[in-house]
Amino acid sequence: MLKDHTDVCTTQEAAEILGLSVTSVQKLVEGGEMPAWKTPGGHRRIPRESVLAFKASGTVPRHDKGAPTRSTLLVVEDEEMQRAVFATQFAKWNLPLDVTFCKNGYEALIEIGLRAPDILFLDISMRGLDGYEVMETVLNRPSLRDVNIAIVSGVLSEELAARGGVPPGVAFFPKPVRYDELRGFATACCMRKQRLYA
Repeated sequence: MLKDHTDVCTTQEAAEILGLSVTSVQKLVEGGEMPAWKTPGGHRRIPRESVLAFKASGTVPRHDKGAPTRSTLLVVEDEEMQRAVFATQFAKWNLPLDVTFCKNGYEALIEIGLRAPDILFLDISMRGLDGYEVMETVLNRPSLRDVNIAIVSGVLSEELAARGGVPPGVAFFPKPVRYDELRGFATACCMRKQRLYA
């Protein structure tokens, strides 16, 4: 029986140890290549010993070989109409993207906690926990350092400046959105992930 929490890893921790995406670790678990169990809350737990043994084996997961690598996109937008427009545009892009929508910052943090996205599109002006706070949370978590963040908002640059501005490495796309520019950003993020897992 495992004695304490240091004997086990979350999928995020296992991904960091192995240098893989969380999705790849999940596939390893689901494929029976790495033993794991689920907590009552539905979260996977993996014996640390198994993760280290898998890393020492030098085995490259077959899920990362040759197959097209899909990227995950999380869109945080409180306006229903804008979410619908985004969905229509994304469908035209023909990119390897799996898209999830959240209508507020609280939903977004829960989703990010369950599965860190590769790409994050954030509206800033939302009730309650807004996009800027979500962004700061992601930027302050070392385990989320690989998330590509873009602010997609009608907020004025002066308002952003009053809150600290746009952090280095974060893209800013003002509304009304120029979808060709947004598509370019998403394409670059997808290509980056494909190069990493080629």
